[in-house]
Amino acid sequence: MNDSTANRETATEVATLGGGCFWCIEGVYSRMRGVIAAESGYSGGHTANPTYRQICGGDTGHAEVVRITFDPAVVSYRDVLEVFFTVHDPTTPNRQGNDVGTQYRSVIFHHSPQQLAIAQALIAELEADKVFPAPIVTALLPATSFYMAEVYHQLYYSSNADQPYCQYVVAPKLEKFRRKFAELAKE
Repeated sequence: MNDSTANRETATEVATLGGGCFWCIEGVYSRMRGVIAAESGYSGGHTANPTYRQICGGDTGHAEVVRITFDPAVVSYRDVLEVFFTVHDPTTPNRQGNDVGTQYRSVIFHHSPQQLAIAQALIAELEADKVFPAPIVTALLPATSFYMAEVYHQLYYSSNADQPYCQYVVAPKLEKFRRKFAELAKE
């Protein structure tokens, strides 16, 4: 069975999202109800088994992403995407704040035609409602190989909350998530 589709035996679904540094995205989704796993990694490029150093060089074609395994009976794919569009800026190509490069691009790797349709519909709604001051540049691409990031990147915020990047970049995203989606927060 392909891990990128709904798993009929455990009733889970997978979403793969890139919205800047994976520490930020993983920090939010690991605290979301219905999320079973949020794993930092790399996807969308041409280099097999890339390292973080290679990713930072910008030559692999990969984006920093988080593979989110969730229970669709608890949280919907649309909910997952609504959080995604709240905790990052989908209007800046290859950039999130001071993090600049193609590895920080806004991208949704869809795992099914249904996921693609949901993402397209949500983006159309956000654009029609003029939620953002500029057009959404989030790429919608079919899911490709996912390469797990090094162990020290997993649950990074949980282990490094006092680190300055976590305090000034990740923590505000978590606070925004908790304020807007209190009913979806585990804490």
